[in-house]
Amino acid sequence: MTPLGRALAERIRSEGPLSVEAYMEACNAYYYATRDPLGAGGDFTTAPEIHQMFGELVGAALSDVWVRAGRPDDAVYAELGPGRGTLAEDALRVLRRAGFAGQMHLVETSPRLREEQAKRLPGAKFHDELGDLPKSPLLLVANEFFDALPIRQFVEGRERHVIIAGGGLAFDRDGPIEEISPARDAVTTQLAQHLAAHGGAAIIIDYGYCRGEQGDTLQAVRSHAFSYALDHSGEQDLTAHVDFAALAQAAKIGDVQASRAVSQGTWLETLGIGARAMALAAKNPQDTDRIAAARRRLCDEGEMGQLFKVIGLTGKGWPAVAGLGA
Repeated sequence: MTPLGRALAERIRSEGPLSVEAYMEACNAYYYATRDPLGAGGDFTTAPEIHQMFGELVGAALSDVWVRAGRPDDAVYAELGPGRGTLAEDALRVLRRAGFAGQMHLVETSPRLREEQAKRLPGAKFHDELGDLPKSPLLLVANEFFDALPIRQFVEGRERHVIIAGGGLAFDRDGPIEEISPARDAVTTQLAQHLAAHGGAAIIIDYGYCRGEQGDTLQAVRSHAFSYALDHSGEQDLTAHVDFAALAQAAKIGDVQASRAVSQGTWLETLGIGARAMALAAKNPQDTDRIAAARRRLCDEGEMGQLFKVIGLTGKGWPAVAGLGA
């Protein structure tokens, strides 16, 4: 049992069974505070790390909506859970070319990841939570942020807990599972309140489903392979699929508009990843195969293209994000 696993076992002995929500929150807080989980030497790889095309197209979408909103000079770029800062670097390169001169604000609680972000993104301003962002229009992106927020699980209406059994951690009940995430709803509502009050646009990208599907989606990833969620507590990434219908419902604040959710592959193709791939290959013919492989991984149905979804939120008077109509 890991150090955190032993601490959680002691907590269970002292306080009683832990909800799945409490377990997931404790594990991910410890996990992200103690390591850089990204890349070949970590546990998983996110889309911005696969190729620059991903961040560039996010930047192009944000540039487009900013220009169509009238180029407000008080708008800021913001990102929730910005990883190593790769997405922000690529997106801002495109935004700057469009004339955007706003500040960069990163919501990040991991000291290790903040170090990486600060190296890559000089001048970035760091915040512990969404509510600390400036009261300005946002050009915000959250890529693989919501999946790590804790969920609650229920079996036949009774909440599922983590207990001690057989000398280790175990779930107290099994069966058909329903999941909700008050934490995700709260963040989405807070984001929508900001957009309602100050304007802006947000792009949320994550893996999940669109029509309120149910089932057990809690999963762990360790060294780029799936693992059992109750093993290696605090030393593997715990996530669950995002319910995009629930996000859209939580965003219904004032005049905030939530787009339909579309697949990542469809969105990137609509934004022109094919043309961008061809342009990059023409300039770097030695990288043609790598660029083509990256496009397939980001867009193909059997890769990230279908599992990952994209939704846009916009404040009053702001146009819809390209490729994400109402």
